[in-house]
Amino acid sequence: MNALWQSGTRGNTRSLRSLFMLCVGLVLQCAALVHADADVPRSSVVKVSLSEWKVDVTPGKIPPGLVAFEVTNTGKIPHALEVEGRGMEKSTPQIQPGTTATLKLNLRSGSYETYCPVGKGSHKMLGMMSHLVVVNATEASPASTVNRAAGGAYEHQGENGYGNAHEAEHAEHEHGEMYAGGNGDKDEVASGPKTMRIAGGGTVIQILPGPFPFADSAMSVIQTRPSDQQADLTKKAHLGPYSNNVAKISGDISLVAVDRGASGDLIAGTAAFTAQDGARWKVVMDRPQTKDIPFNPRFGGVVMGLFYHGASGVHTPLVPTIQSSLALWAIAHLYRNDQLVTDDAMVHIMLLSRTRRDTDWALDCWDCSGRPIEELQLQVTPAPNTPAFDAPGGFLFVNWEKSSGVSASM
Repeated sequence: MNALWQSGTRGNTRSLRSLFMLCVGLVLQCAALVHADADVPRSSVVKVSLSEWKVDVTPGKIPPGLVAFEVTNTGKIPHALEVEGRGMEKSTPQIQPGTTATLKLNLRSGSYETYCPVGKGSHKMLGMMSHLVVVNATEASPASTVNRAAGGAYEHQGENGYGNAHEAEHAEHEHGEMYAGGNGDKDEVASGPKTMRIAGGGTVIQILPGPFPFADSAMSVIQTRPSDQQADLTKKAHLGPYSNNVAKISGDISLVAVDRGASGDLIAGTAAFTAQDGARWKVVMDRPQTKDIPFNPRFGGVVMGLFYHGASGVHTPLVPTIQSSLALWAIAHLYRNDQLVTDDAMVHIMLLSRTRRDTDWALDCWDCSGRPIEELQLQVTPAPNTPAFDAPGGFLFVNWEKSSGVSASM
């Protein structure tokens, strides 16, 4: 009987020991699974909206790991998204208005700039910049504050929002570099009216109808436009206002333009010149054009710092690709030999990078965006469904080849 009890006890001990080992094994397996799951990068989706001149990023803070940026161009001209930080710089291709793109990245903890790289930095300078903070929630303290700067929400958890001194120091260093000048300067993208005074100078030339010398380069852009625009642009490529058929004339121009954003822009100025045929013209600008045309937005009437034309996909490709410090669209009173022609002349003015040689004043570059900004261009055309002007080609096109623009206070 005693032998049987001892045998049963040994059997129970072995069973308990086996059960204990089984439980330990299950615990270790669960721990391994939890650890493996923790090692899998977390996936986040960030919605980005691009428009003139904003980058909206939602949410503004995400955990480290895989990120899919779902980007929509809600604006009127082509844009793109670039994400920069922690030694990384990646971007989408150019996104046409009304279309979307996706950018997938693996982001470490830190602060990242999100901006539009189109226009060699001009879209960013105009305000298309925001920020994304990548931080591990388990490393951050509960308290949080929000600091809004340059169009984006920069969020801090506790004192610095990072779980260790290295991450905090790196993120603060990056954040400081974002505003260390150049296109990332806060003053450059600050909201509020911007005013510029323009004075024409240098040789004055009238551009007369003729073929566009870079028609072959422009054709790839023309083919992307609606059929009615294709026909008009193709015609103007062979005989239009952007030609090497020029004549020296005399004249003056001065104006003040105020850019208040999408609405409320102000324009006041006068141009007076004697054309090649001896006719005396006077243009008195007092109202902005605000009605957009497909592929030809007016930006409220005045925009400063725009990269466009040529291969940019913005406005007519029958002008070389240029960088402007000022572009405006105005409505003007037009006089010929002191007689009123119309109160509704359509005016387009650019202070732009030089496009013409200083010898024969011929167009000599397809991409002129890197040249000095000193050429002032005035184009005056009749309003839709009104008679052509009594001038070659029915329009007026005058350049002042050594002009200047000065920012001024309101």
